[in-house]
Amino acid sequence: QVQLVEFGGGLVQPGGSLRLSCAASGSIFSINTMGWYRQAPGKERELVASIWSGGGSANYGDSVKGRFTISRDNAKNMVYLQMNNLRPEDTAVYYCNLEVPGLGRVYWGKGTLVTVSS
Repeated sequence: QVQLVEFGGGLVQPGGSLRLSCAASGSIFSINTMGWYRQAPGKERELVASIWSGGGSANYGDSVKGRFTISRDNAKNMVYLQMNNLRPEDTAVYYCNLEVPGLGRVYWGKGTLVTVSS
């Protein structure tokens, strides 16, 4: 039983920056992957970025490479997404995600809306 809550969504101008945060609570397995997905109207949900609890390189979707940076704080059970040089096509609902490998458990936050517009 895990709950995820996202913070930081809002309206930003093209070229601007925004930082999203996600707090996890509940029965969190120490070995997990946390990340961000997004879904725009009429489009499929896509991976934005993910990062393993054990560290190592993060995984990014092709459309955000070089612009977004994911990080996490295992002690606080939080994951962050720093978004720079935002584009209108980045407009979407961003969902926090936590997955436990092997057990097939997947958890989702309710999402936070990011709107990139002039």
